[in-house]
Amino acid sequence: MGNPVMAPTPAPPQPPLPPRAPRSIAGAVVLILLGILFLLGTMGIVGVHGLAEFFSKFWPVLLILWGIVKLIEHEQAKRAGLQSRGIGVGGVFLMLFVIVAGLAATGISHFNWGDLRDQLQIDDQDFDEIFGGSTFDYSGDVNADLPSGATIVEINDDHGVVTVNVANEKKVRVAWRKKIHAENQSAADNFNKKTDVTIVPTGKGALVSAAGNEKAVTTDIDVYVPRDAQLVISAKRGDVNINGMGGGVQVTGAHGEVNITDLVGSAAVTLDRSATHIRHVKGDVTIQGRANEVDVEDVDGAAQLNGEFMESVRLVRISKTVGFHSSRTDMEFARLDGRLDLDSGDLRADSLFGPMRLNTRSKDIALEGLSGDMRLEDENGTVEVGLQKPGNIQIDNRKGDVQIAIPPKTAIKVEARTREGEIQSDFDEIKIESGEKQASASGSIGTNGPRLAINCDKGNIELRKGTVAVAPPSPPEPPAVPATPGKTKSLPAPKAKPVESEN
Repeated sequence: MGNPVMAPTPAPPQPPLPPRAPRSIAGAVVLILLGILFLLGTMGIVGVHGLAEFFSKFWPVLLILWGIVKLIEHEQAKRAGLQSRGIGVGGVFLMLFVIVAGLAATGISHFNWGDLRDQLQIDDQDFDEIFGGSTFDYSGDVNADLPSGATIVEINDDHGVVTVNVANEKKVRVAWRKKIHAENQSAADNFNKKTDVTIVPTGKGALVSAAGNEKAVTTDIDVYVPRDAQLVISAKRGDVNINGMGGGVQVTGAHGEVNITDLVGSAAVTLDRSATHIRHVKGDVTIQGRANEVDVEDVDGAAQLNGEFMESVRLVRISKTVGFHSSRTDMEFARLDGRLDLDSGDLRADSLFGPMRLNTRSKDIALEGLSGDMRLEDENGTVEVGLQKPGNIQIDNRKGDVQIAIPPKTAIKVEARTREGEIQSDFDEIKIESGEKQASASGSIGTNGPRLAINCDKGNIELRKGTVAVAPPSPPEPPAVPATPGKTKSLPAPKAKPVESEN
């Protein structure tokens, strides 16, 4: 008798899935809003630039609105006992599109198109043709009396050229010119109203403000002030020009040039990717920040430079102490009667006076007509020094040659050593001893002279007979420049800049 066949046990019935909620309308809402914005742009109701600016600022609102709609739909489905729907593949792609387009629009809106226009040397008309819109010009003037005894004039310009002129009256007057880039005349008029040029009296003087917008509004101002005014100027983007002032000057400049000429007081300049040209200053000159080209000439006081100097530094005739500090070079000396040129790979100077301290690297150094004491350290570069009236001198150079030119009838005591190099001398008084990997030299030229010590690593040392030292040229007689009405003061005359390439 066979085994009975067992019938399979039927599987328990699965509970029915809850009905799904209707499709989400969040994506449709976002598309409708985007369509409305684009329709306003194509109909000319909202300018294309205004539409792009609006989208670049407020595109996250679309994501917030999407999330609110999804949250409401989820709660409604929950109360109805329905299964809420997810975002879906189409919703994911739409969300990614909004995020990518929004981030791109925000990045473009923050881009400094003015810098690009300046670098590519595109004028306003070409800029309008490339990027759309038009340029509209406005002009006007404003003035205000200075309070009694007030001498400080502050000037702030967000975007534009600041030019300061001397006036023979106790007031501040501003002539302004605006260039406004906009979709149409109405938009330009609106920008013009929002960027008024104002003069506000303060307890110590007056504040001149030229509000601007780096993307749309450029405001050039000519400011007329009394000669003895103290100037405090901030230019966020644009040149600053100052000529013939009798008081002190403080300038903060970015993305432009700071030009100061014929200044009786002192000048303090802070730069941000800017250049400066300073001529004929009776007081001190201080320059700091991140500078491109620096050019300083004829300073009766001291000069101090601190910061990073990306292109070149040129100093001519500084009557008192010169100090220079950057990440690669630390230098100080007592006076400069000639010229000093400094760039990324070279330092050249003539007719300078110690005591001098110079610490740098990866530079070729050439000093001519040095007088006084000096302490010099360099590496990965050559050192050439022509002495005039030397004091005590010590030179340490690593991975580079050293050449010293000693003028006739100069008393000096020499001590020189080099490792992995040679020593050569034009003087019989200097005795040279050479070994396998090193050489040394010692001796005295004349009697009771100062000490010349040279230490060289992986480089040669040369002691040469120099020519007769030539006295540095004297500056020409200065013209008379009026300091105050009815009086005159003498300032040095401008000198032509030699034509040469500066890196």
